[in-house]
Amino acid sequence: MGTRWVLCSKIHKATVTEADLNYVGSISIDEDLIERTGLWPGQMVLLASNTSGARLETYVMVAERGSGMIRLNGASAHLIKVGEEIIIMGFELAEGPLKAKVILVDKKNRFVRYL
Repeated sequence: MGTRWVLCSKIHKATVTEADLNYVGSISIDEDLIERTGLWPGQMVLLASNTSGARLETYVMVAERGSGMIRLNGASAHLIKVGEEIIIMGFELAEGPLKAKVILVDKKNRFVRYL
């Protein structure tokens, strides 16, 4: 069967709080959300906007714990704007199915529950 890319982490219905075109790329995510999902700083993630349909890949940076920050940095801020609702998905190579850590957040990017 071999290895496949499998969903391992997901933040569902996050709201983009900031966008900084002058930053050198990435997405900054509240440290609380990173820990709950098992994402790693520097890990590649796929972003999908529920608002515009835009999709892009970038990497995770840690934002202040409890801040609720979801900030798009660099060129990605052209595709996904402040106020858009997004899904943040992390993947890993695995030799079989994984139990992904999937969380739902509210409009202020506070943890609601595991899905």
